[in-house]
Amino acid sequence: MLHQERRKHEEEVQEKIEYHDGKVEEVLSDGRRILTFRDGTKKEISADKRMTIISFSNGDVKKIMPDQRVIYYYADAQTTHTAYPDGLEVLQFPNNQIEKHYPDGTQEIVFPDHTVKCLYSDGLKETFFPDGTVVKVEKNGDKIVEFSDGQREIYTAQFRRREYLDGTVKTVFCNGRQQTKYSTGGVQIKDEEGNLILDK
Repeated sequence: MLHQERRKHEEEVQEKIEYHDGKVEEVLSDGRRILTFRDGTKKEISADKRMTIISFSNGDVKKIMPDQRVIYYYADAQTTHTAYPDGLEVLQFPNNQIEKHYPDGTQEIVFPDHTVKCLYSDGLKETFFPDGTVVKVEKNGDKIVEFSDGQREIYTAQFRRREYLDGTVKTVFCNGRQQTKYSTGGVQIKDEEGNLILDK
């Protein structure tokens, strides 16, 4: 079978040029050119010169596509890096994690469990979990957690707050004081030790 393949390859070769530096250039009957370098690297250029595939001796492969995309496969890491003409870069890892780096500095990471994390150039971070929960972290460190059932948690340097579906809002301040505002209009305040200060 290998002999048949080799014969087929030899039949395709129209011209073979051997250079002094050890490089070999083959022109195939379909118009493709294959350059083989001394280190084992191969460069294949399509007949219309619009696509180039470079196969490196370490197993890496670089493809320059007709639409100007550059696809680089890192064999050791089993990772593919695609650079688009508009500046978008996409990394695909062997665990199915995908990272997108946009020209404006935004990064989007899709994890194998389908969690999506967005890092914006202004410092905002958003994470979208498969269960519908969304976590937003502002540049200043403030964090908002929006649960799929509509409840929210807010974390700041001054307080931690939980907003329930019935309109109840519980806040714990950095000094330990607790305040609960009920949807009925009632308010309950406890000091840092949990002692009831106000209940109306």
